[in-house]
Amino acid sequence: MNYFVKANPSRCIGCRTCLISCVVAHEGKRIFEIDPDGYNFNPRLFMVMTAKVSAPIHCRHCETPACKASCATGAISLRGNVVAVDTNKCIGCKNCLLACPFEAIEIVETGEILPDGSPRRVALKCDLCSGVADSPSCVKVCLTDTLELVTEENLQDSLTRKREDSVTALASLG
Repeated sequence: MNYFVKANPSRCIGCRTCLISCVVAHEGKRIFEIDPDGYNFNPRLFMVMTAKVSAPIHCRHCETPACKASCATGAISLRGNVVAVDTNKCIGCKNCLLACPFEAIEIVETGEILPDGSPRRVALKCDLCSGVADSPSCVKVCLTDTLELVTEENLQDSLTRKREDSVTALASLG
């Protein structure tokens, strides 16, 4: 089973600390010391905010990822428990963006210029901080414990608790 991060919108305050931690974890730069006009701030998760609710949106790292199946260059692959994008292979065609049912992929400019003078664009999505942090950085820094890394073990524990609660509720009815 692939791991993924889930959010509890009732806890999220929309502070965007998760977005900043994501960029810091992946860039390896001191983004607070860089000229903001000369830097592309590209987190690998997205914040959805309405008048009543806010929550970050992450890749669900599907078992059979539609984004991977739609990728013309093979830039999207399964690596361990993660669906990952190899930005060196990505051509920014947007097939993965259209295929993702969770809208968890974004096409971003890399800062490189192509031979035709246009900016190079690639797909960007959550990679669970694979290879850049000891835990998804967003989970680690979340001030309100909104985010949780879902693994096979804690998913099974959650299902067992829900089933036990259902049995208890049914027993109290009759």
